[in-house]
Amino acid sequence: MVLAVEAFIQEMLMLYGTVLLGFTARKIGILNENATDVLTQLILYITLPALILFSLDISFSITLAKEFMWLITMSLYILIISCFLAYRMRQRSQLSKKQKTVYEGLIIFGNQGFIGYAVSFILLGEQGIIYLTMFNLCYLLLIWTYGIYLFSKDTNTIDWKNLFLNPGILSTLTGILIFLLPVSFPVIISDSLENVGKITIPLSMMLIGSLIANVKYKELLFLIKNIYIWKLAVTRLILIPLFLLPFAALPVPYPLLVIGVVVSGMPSAPTISLYSQKYGADTFFASLGVLLTTLLCIITIPFLYFIVSLLSNLKW
Repeated sequence: MVLAVEAFIQEMLMLYGTVLLGFTARKIGILNENATDVLTQLILYITLPALILFSLDISFSITLAKEFMWLITMSLYILIISCFLAYRMRQRSQLSKKQKTVYEGLIIFGNQGFIGYAVSFILLGEQGIIYLTMFNLCYLLLIWTYGIYLFSKDTNTIDWKNLFLNPGILSTLTGILIFLLPVSFPVIISDSLENVGKITIPLSMMLIGSLIANVKYKELLFLIKNIYIWKLAVTRLILIPLFLLPFAALPVPYPLLVIGVVVSGMPSAPTISLYSQKYGADTFFASLGVLLTTLLCIITIPFLYFIVSLLSNLKW
């Protein structure tokens, strides 16, 4: 059952408490400079795939198949709009060439893998993980193809083998196959996947806290003065998710709409910083965009949830 707005805010505060824990641990040296890389690898290659596989180990139903189609439709719709908005904003900006690429990437791609799963679990528990895994399918394909092309401008740099063998895509496709077939994991495997998978939520939040702790105070001053960072933040966190609100007039189940809207308003993906570093773009600019959107989402995520809840009261 979907949480009330007050209960959701309380859960979010607990979530950000874990972010604060990661921030503190990095500042006092419990987590060293290599901790970010270790946590990222642990989440991407072990805990998140386990969470996805466990969540999709469910019985097939016509209802869930219809929900899957709604989620894919909303995902494609919002990704197309995000790409269009990002392109137009890039064209109108006065940024350098290296910054324009980053600017576009930060607007299109949100942190749907880390914070997205944590928030979805707060909203709907394991059902939220199922919905988000389905919603993320198109997103994952886009960030591993167009996301790379955006920085390299060369389709030959896209490793098609790694595209389908990366842990996110591989676990999602395997999970969907398990969902469609009349099979399921043995209890011992299912329990193991559950135990490992649920570690994803606190680890993701500690990772965010560790990333924020790495930012220097001088960088924060530069961030506050940069108008383009603020423009991308408003677009990524508020404007893009609000484009999904017309779906409220359609027969879309409320849990699907709330996942779609809230997840579409996730802060910019740290992956953009990695792409920036790899392909010679402005990594500093990318890091600032990720930082600001991550800090502001403390306010914007509850705001989006409130808007969807308000619409639900009017409709349902």
